[in-house]
Amino acid sequence: MTHEEKRAWIIAVLALGTYAVYLAVILTRAAGTPVAEVSYAPPLLWAVGISIAASIVLSIAVSIGAPKDAGRRDQRDREIHRFGEYVGQSFVVLGGVAALALALAEVNHFWIANAIYAGFTLSAIVGCAAKLAAYRWGFQPW
Repeated sequence: MTHEEKRAWIIAVLALGTYAVYLAVILTRAAGTPVAEVSYAPPLLWAVGISIAASIVLSIAVSIGAPKDAGRRDQRDREIHRFGEYVGQSFVVLGGVAALALALAEVNHFWIANAIYAGFTLSAIVGCAAKLAAYRWGFQPW
């Protein structure tokens, strides 16, 4: 498994895990309260911060564990990375468009922030899934 494939696994698992924990915290806090009235900013910031920090630490740990592979990227790795980023970016755009529509509809900030966070999370998960699929089952550059 290449270093880039390991990084894709790290990012996908962290994005999915931190988002699941964030949703669990929000839904737990919302017991008997409308979900839009829950204090969502601290858990959201913690989830994003933990995901970023953990991905950095785990990527460094993987690099230390296999130092000969850490800085090596061949043409295939670069093309797979680009492909995964293109696939994932569509969800950033969808999240932004959803947030814009919600802002224009003047809905609660909770929904706008969560639309953006969901877009970022889906971007990471789907982009990494595309990368992992390309590593596992082959990749045909266009």
